[in-house]
Order: sequence, then structure tokens, then C-alpha cells
Amino acid sequence: MTIAKETIRSLRAVTPQSTIIEARHISQRFTADNGTELTVLHDISFNLYEGEIVAILGRSGAGKSTFLRALAGLVKPTSGTVKYRGETLTGPNPGIALVFQTFALMPWLTVQDNVELGLKARGVPKAKRTKLALDAIDMIGLDGFESAYPKELSGGMRQRVGIARALVLQPDALFMDEPFSALDVLTAENLRQEVLKLWSSEQRSIKSVLMVTHNIEEAVEMADRVVVLGSHPGHLIANVRVDLPRPRDRHSAAFEAMMDKLYAILTRQATQPAQPAHKAEAPELSASSANVPAMDETNLQTAEPLEKIKGRPLPNATPGGLAGLLDVVAEHPDGIDLADLASDLSFEVDDLFPLVDAGTLLHVIVVRDGHVQITEAGDAWHQADILRAKQVFASLAMEHVPLVRNIEHALRHASGGHLRGELMLDLLHARYSDEDAHQQFAIAVEWGRYGELFDYDADDDLLTLDEANKGA
Repeated sequence: MTIAKETIRSLRAVTPQSTIIEARHISQRFTADNGTELTVLHDISFNLYEGEIVAILGRSGAGKSTFLRALAGLVKPTSGTVKYRGETLTGPNPGIALVFQTFALMPWLTVQDNVELGLKARGVPKAKRTKLALDAIDMIGLDGFESAYPKELSGGMRQRVGIARALVLQPDALFMDEPFSALDVLTAENLRQEVLKLWSSEQRSIKSVLMVTHNIEEAVEMADRVVVLGSHPGHLIANVRVDLPRPRDRHSAAFEAMMDKLYAILTRQATQPAQPAHKAEAPELSASSANVPAMDETNLQTAEPLEKIKGRPLPNATPGGLAGLLDVVAEHPDGIDLADLASDLSFEVDDLFPLVDAGTLLHVIVVRDGHVQITEAGDAWHQADILRAKQVFASLAMEHVPLVRNIEHALRHASGGHLRGELMLDLLHARYSDEDAHQQFAIAVEWGRYGELFDYDADDDLLTLDEANKGA
């Protein structure tokens, strides 16, 4: 679909007078079932101005949707303030309308009735809301489907209904929470272009768009500004202006450079020196950057409390997936840009980055300025046969992964040569929610099993050394 360049524009009227939403020092904390306090957002300040499309970009765990809901007044921040047109919010934001990832349509209502729902809640008279709804349905390209039910529509058409339901309220700002992620690639791209056409229309009533996404290409294609959030907890790490002319050519050097810049920011490597062309040496990993807390190697019960240890969680990546990543990266001796790697694999951020995190943790790849390259250790694993590959992985895990190393060491010193998994979970619960503690434990077990370091019997809840490792 071709869109004339002059039909798509942004006002860019970013002045205090044009501020729609102002958030100051937003933090959000929740208490888990086990009593642990979890910080989801930490000290985020942000302004949304008239005349701009802003994308909130970040990995899984960055609190993107929570932040969007705080700005929408659906979640009250633990600390900080949100203002709409200068007035502090005490409830739902009256100036926004939301489009959800899962469509959120009422299955017993027709297309027209779904679109009229918000107007009806506002007490708009029947005749007026009918006219407004039909105009919105026509604007989004669904005329002829007014009497259809959601079950009769495709995913793309259902999302069009969701967009029409938001537009009919004539909000100051349209909020979109990963609106295209549940759609197939072609439908998603078509709907993105439709939203951009609506944005450029002289008849549009919305003054700004704020969208959550984990798709970097989508952010660069649509946004005038990209707000990047870091994870665990969500915090602001970058505010990037996208000054590319519209319509944007995804194959242009400028577009690719912007994608590389955002990948570099998300991997927190933007300020590090460029990677040399020869095969990379794995950098040293300091204790402070370890993904999981270290514990006493001889007595788990006297371990330092986990909540006193800093560090990111163990990446949710399988050894098999990581081996597959090395297969691809190894084909590029001088390395490959993460944007190109994601494109080659058809991966989203949340698919690719756990593998990249695992690879850097194990020192089998290095990442510099959004460019990934295999290391000597990675090449040794990549070149090894199946049995040798397990040994190489085990050695890397023991050297660089404290949780795996300490489980293995604890088993060597445990009475009877076994430990209950519940003990490890209790220690992990001191730092993680119940769900995350179980995930961390499951990842460590999978890595330990792959490396033939230890095994776990879920029926008896027992961790034991692997037979191949007992004589090591």
C-alpha cells in the first residue's frame, strides 16, 4: 500500500501549552502472595504532547502495559502523579480511549453496538450515538458489517472494531496496548498503515497516539518518538526522536540505522566500544552483573539472603535454542546486527533477547552497539559433537551461572547427596514472586540436566547429582 508523502505528517507541537498528559516520578509496587514487595515501575517521568505518535518500547518485564494503565488512570501509582491537561488524575483519564491487544469486544453485541458502548455509558442520546458510530465504522473500513457479530469477523476486522470504538469517543489521545501483536504479519501491517492514514486525516479528532509495543520495526515505522523502558523494574533508559520522513522505507539505511540504535539501547551496549572484526574474546563478568545471586557453596541454609543480592533473573532460554542461535551467528565471522538477526529468524524482541542474554551470560557471544559476534567459547560449543557440546556447556554454566554452580556444589556437600527442590524455591522466594521463583528454578534445572550436572525428580521433589558428574 502506497501513501502519498504529503498525507502523513506530525504537528510536533511539543510545548508546555500542548501537553496532554504529564507524569512525574511514577513508581508502582505490588505485594505478591508470599508477602514479597515487587517493584514494577521505578521513578518514571514522561510528557505526552499534541501532534505526536509515541511508542513505549521495552522487553518483557519492563512494565509497559502497567505504565500505560497508570497514564490512563486505570492503575493508581504507588508514588508520583499523573496529570491530564494540568489536572491531577483521581480516576480514569477522561481524555483517552484504549485499544487492547485482545480486542475486548462483547461477543453478544453487534459491531455497531460494540462501537456505541462507550457513548452509551456516557449518556449520549440514541440518535447521536448511532450517527457517530456509523461514521466511525465507515472511517475504519467496516461499513456493511454493522450488524455482524464478533465471531463472524477475522482478527483484523475485530481489531478495527476496537479502534472504531475508541475513535468514536473523540479522545485527546488514543492509547494502544500492543494492538497488532495478535494479528498475522500481513494483517498487522495493513492495519498499521490504516492507523497512519487515520492519523494524517484532516477530519481526525485525536491529537496524539501512545502505543505499547515490543516490536522495534513497528516502533520505528509508526512513531515520532520512542520511549525505551528497561526491565526489572521498569525504568526510563532512553527517549529517542525518530525524525525520518514519511512514508518510511523499511529498507533505507536511515531506517536500519534507527533500528540498530534501538537494539543497542535495549541491549545496554550503546556506549561500549565497537567490536573488532576478528573473533571476539569473551569479556569478564563481574559478580555484580551476575544474573542470579551467589550462595554459600557448602551450606545453603547459611546462604546470604537473596534479597540483599542485586542482579537480573536467569534468562528464559533453552540450551537447544541457544545452540541454534550460535548456528546462525557462526555463519557471520564478522558478526551480524541484532536487527538483521531478528529479521532472519522472524523473532520479536521478547523471543530474541532472552537468547542473547543467555549467550552473553555464558560468554558464547558478545554484543556491541547492536552487533552480535560469536566468541571462542561459543565457537568451541558450536563446533563440538553432541557429547562434547554438553561438556562445554556444563563448563560454561559452572563458571558463569551462580545458581547452577551453587546447586551443583551444594549437592556435593549435602548429606545423602540430594536436596529438596523446595529449599531452593524458598531461597528464591526471598527475591522473586512465586511464579518467577518457579521459573528460575525450572531454568536452572533444565541447564543442569543438559550439562549432565544434576537431575531433578519432580515427583519426590529431589535434586541429585547426575551419574555422569558424580566422579568429576
